[in-house]
Amino acid sequence: MRRREKFVLSSILLSLGLLSIQYVSLDWRYPFLLVFSVFTYLVSAWALSDDLQKVEWLTILPMPALYAGAVGSFYFLLPEGWLSRFFDLALFGVGMYALYLTANIYSVAKGRTIQLLRAAHAIGLLFTLLTSLLFLNTIFSHRLPFYLNGLLVGLVHFPLIYLFLWSVKLEPGMDKRIGHLTLIFTLCMVELGIIFSFLPMTVWHIALFLMAFLYIILGILQAYFQDRLFQSTLMEYSGVGAFLVALFFVLLPWK
Repeated sequence: MRRREKFVLSSILLSLGLLSIQYVSLDWRYPFLLVFSVFTYLVSAWALSDDLQKVEWLTILPMPALYAGAVGSFYFLLPEGWLSRFFDLALFGVGMYALYLTANIYSVAKGRTIQLLRAAHAIGLLFTLLTSLLFLNTIFSHRLPFYLNGLLVGLVHFPLIYLFLWSVKLEPGMDKRIGHLTLIFTLCMVELGIIFSFLPMTVWHIALFLMAFLYIILGILQAYFQDRLFQSTLMEYSGVGAFLVALFFVLLPWK
């Protein structure tokens, strides 16, 4: 079976798996979601098995599983209408196929085709942010205590940040410097998650603010690792940060 055929078949199979979640009882949905994420990891290993190296079991395969977990957890929060369910399934299937193509570029190209790698980095950043947004929306929708919010934000974003930074560097092994930077900025996300737990803001506003902060972090680090961290780049991301701060005070409930 050709590689793209495996990608299509895997995407369809996983979309059917996501559809089955709505038929699971409420008490078992989150355990089933964990099983579904593991199943996604295994299916992704089969789909990408042609050129998969040892390190890529830890640096490429987890991303489809995290994406599946994010979409699956958000799937519980959707209204019962068939249109929203169908849209979510379509988004998931197309997204999973795009992730497989991106992972394949990381695994095979590795600098051989600059245009493909740039496209893969753009898609990887997009799905990292989307996965973060869906997870954050799910976490803060449950109105958990601040310490649980912080813990869950950290558990979700440590692998997300590390996987994206590794894809920028494409190291043959695990990189300690990337690990240290990931830990530092994960702690920043945790602290912001705890702070926002005390603010009477809507769930979507919190999720969007934290995702935007993640975008600034990853954008600056990507430019740094690619030796493109120029003054104009810093000014661009500083402008985004200033806009977020201004928007925060506009939306602040007790302003």
